Amino acid sequence: MLRPFRSLFLALSLCTATVLTWAQQPQMNLARTKLSAGMHLLDVQVAQTPQERQIGLMFRKDMPQHEGMLFVFEQPATQCFWMRNTLLPLTAAFVTDDGTIVNLADMKPQTDDSHCSTKPVRYVLEMNQGWFAKRSIQAGFKLGGAPFGR
Repeated sequence: MLRPFRSLFLALSLCTATVLTWAQQPQMNLARTKLSAGMHLLDVQVAQTPQERQIGLMFRKDMPQHEGMLFVFEQPATQCFWMRNTLLPLTAAFVTDDGTIVNLADMKPQTDDSHCSTKPVRYVLEMNQGWFAKRSIQAGFKLGGAPFGR
C-alpha cells in the first residue's frame, strides 16, 4: 500500500532537486547592452524582470573585466543590494536616469550585508570589485549608453 506513495515521494524529490539545481545556475543568456565609461566600453547583461534582478550575478564563478550586469527598475527609488549566493566580489554603481553615478559600494561575496543608493535611482551597475577604482571613476561620473538616453 505504501509503494505508490513511495514512488510519488521519489518523483517529487527528483523534481525538487532538478528545480534547485536549475535555480543555482548563473544567468548567462540575458539581453545585453553596450555602455561607455569615458573611453572604456562595457558589455553588460541587462536584468530587468523581478526574477532576473533577484538572481543577478549569483552563482557566477568569474566575469570578464569589461563585462557586468545592469539592473533596471521601473521607477527611481532607494535600491539596496546584498550578495547572497554571489561568489564574486563586486562593486555596485547606483546610477540615475541620465547615467550619473550617485554612489559606489564594494560588496563582499556571500554576505547578506545591505548596500544602498544614497538617492533614488533606476539603475544599478555591478562590475568586478576594483573596476571603477582602477579607472578613477567615482560618484558624479556620467556613464553613456542607450539606457541613459545617450
